[in-house]
Amino acid sequence: MVEIIPTILVKTFDEVKQRIKQVEDHVNWVQLDIMDGVFCCNETWPYYAPNGASKGKRNLSDLKSLKTRVKIEAHLMVNKPEEVIDDWLKVADRVIVHFESKITNRELGIREMIKKAHKKKKEIGLALNPETHPVVAVPFLKDLDLVLFMTVQPGWGGQEFKDWVLTKIEVLRKLWPKGNIEVDGGINSETAKKTIKAGANLICVGTYVFRSKNIKKAIDSLKSAIYIYETFNL
Repeated sequence: MVEIIPTILVKTFDEVKQRIKQVEDHVNWVQLDIMDGVFCCNETWPYYAPNGASKGKRNLSDLKSLKTRVKIEAHLMVNKPEEVIDDWLKVADRVIVHFESKITNRELGIREMIKKAHKKKKEIGLALNPETHPVVAVPFLKDLDLVLFMTVQPGWGGQEFKDWVLTKIEVLRKLWPKGNIEVDGGINSETAKKTIKAGANLICVGTYVFRSKNIKKAIDSLKSAIYIYETFNL
């Protein structure tokens, strides 16, 4: 089953709440794009601080107390996920870490984070930047809940979809026929169909939804495009 996951890339927690409220009646999951300004050239809540005041301070208590029916996925575009994953596992239903982050003893470090997540009954995914070959995820597939392909460079919304990542999605789908494959970046009704055809089943979308004049119609148009493709292969 293909699922739409709105992505939230904002500077303040008030914006997080606002955007969740805008979509929570239409989807089951939302993704929080978490950027520390080091892994990629942008900062989001909870790292963003005007004029650099208290830069890097993480206060996630507001998120823990947030009342919403949707599940929260935290996409950690941060330099050292090992240092923050414990905090996020307390407030998110699923965390996603980047293979390209500075992880101590990368393979062992990733395995340790997978164990931590599953011990707390949470899901965990591994994200790959556009240039990263999917073969790097193979050693972890039996333990991962999903693999996320970035179809833009991490950092900013509204970027153009990189078609050449589709081949990488196809490769992983052949290796992992029953796994969850997520895509993020440059998604609209047309590129969503391309990613599904390649093998993705979790479709992250930000700009297309939140910059639309009618968020419900934007989400419905994505669902309709997916239904038409799945039903008629069009």
